[in-house]
Amino acid sequence: MSLAAGTRLGSYEIVAPLGEGGMGAVYRARDTKLGRAVAIKVILDEFASNDERVGRFEREAKMLASLHHPRIASLFGLEMGGIVFALRFDPDRLETAGPPVPILEGVSSREAWAPPRRSASS
Repeated sequence: MSLAAGTRLGSYEIVAPLGEGGMGAVYRARDTKLGRAVAIKVILDEFASNDERVGRFEREAKMLASLHHPRIASLFGLEMGGIVFALRFDPDRLETAGPPVPILEGVSSREAWAPPRRSASS
């Protein structure tokens, strides 16, 4: 999917493409209601009618909404039946993103996301 500058998706207006990945394309956009710059991720056309892929896309958005870290984009909204989501756009981070966020040493990803365990004495 290639969206031209000026295309409207809900309250967002496309400004320019930023990149494309395996599931979606990312665009610089303007939130016309709040007057702020955002990044819009749109699911690719070939996946938009695939319920499993749309579900994965929605879960990605929900996961982003649950995270709070200075190196992870904040989610502003999920639109159009889950095929578009809006993220905080910070043009300074395009060039200065830095190295990847390190994985917690000694902690598996399963342990990091699992709820705390209760001990037998609790």
